[in-house]
Amino acid sequence: MKKLGLKRSICVALMGCLLLGMVGCSTNQKKKNSEKLEDVTIVLDWTPNTNHTGLYVAQKLGYFKKAGLNVKIIQPPEDGASVLVASGQAQFGIDFQDYMAAALTGDEALPITAIAAIIQHNTSGIISLKGKGIDSPKGMAGKTYATWDLPIEKAMLEYLVKKDGGDYNKIKMIPNTVTDVASALQTDIDCVWVYYAWDGIATQVKDIKTDYFALKDFAPELDYYSPVIIGNNQYLKENPAKTKAFLRAVKDGYQYAIKNPEKAANILCKEVPELDKTLVLESQKWLANQYQADAKNWGEFDSKRWDDFYQWLYEKKVLEEELKPGTGFTNEFLPMN
Repeated sequence: MKKLGLKRSICVALMGCLLLGMVGCSTNQKKKNSEKLEDVTIVLDWTPNTNHTGLYVAQKLGYFKKAGLNVKIIQPPEDGASVLVASGQAQFGIDFQDYMAAALTGDEALPITAIAAIIQHNTSGIISLKGKGIDSPKGMAGKTYATWDLPIEKAMLEYLVKKDGGDYNKIKMIPNTVTDVASALQTDIDCVWVYYAWDGIATQVKDIKTDYFALKDFAPELDYYSPVIIGNNQYLKENPAKTKAFLRAVKDGYQYAIKNPEKAANILCKEVPELDKTLVLESQKWLANQYQADAKNWGEFDSKRWDDFYQWLYEKKVLEEELKPGTGFTNEFLPMN
């Protein structure tokens, strides 16, 4: 009996050691798997919204992990995403082709490059309450417009209004302090520049009847890319494979959002619970047809369209320096399938 008890004790001890060894191996394996993930940061252009859904989908559904990346999504500092990316504090960021223009010129040009177009066409334009006669650029004459007082903004507006046969000088400009477009249109502000996917859809959700015209519909040369994903030039040069892996995951995230707008909207709302669920859902449905639109592949840039916009800025003297064709963007890292 004593021998049997001793044997049992030895077996139990051996099994315990074996189990501890297995747990140890499992823990070590988890640590190894975790160590394989490279930390990457992407800084947004603004507070989270449906422009960013593909990023949150890629994070939630494990696309980034599959690519070997531990991606941190952060909100921008006051001086914007481009400065943070240029400094190397973030490898990637969200920016806009029009905002990038000044950053790409001069002796202090920022070392950034656009590597993917989140939305294929410019979805910005001018919105107003229905019945105010601002259904085209010339209708802005004699009306009150909330301006950011940016040279590039005013150059585009002047061009649009004059091209449409209106008098740009008759527009009443007031400072833009708008935080809620739907509410602002109920005041003495007649019209505001918006990105339709968010502020335009917000007026629909609130059942406010509006008129809206898109910039690109009156001037194809203003069909610039907004928003885009930018990368730090040094990081792109030194880490081409990781950049491609990152964009593979991001593309999968946006393609999921295209095919499953409701599910994608739910993911964004769970990750950012303070967002208006109804607005997110309706915006997501609208953007499902805009992310890739008529492009062969999500994210790709049309070099002529990119260059034409910067050439237009130079001809209108918004840019003092003429940019060489191909400046500021690349399709090199995009997965083309």
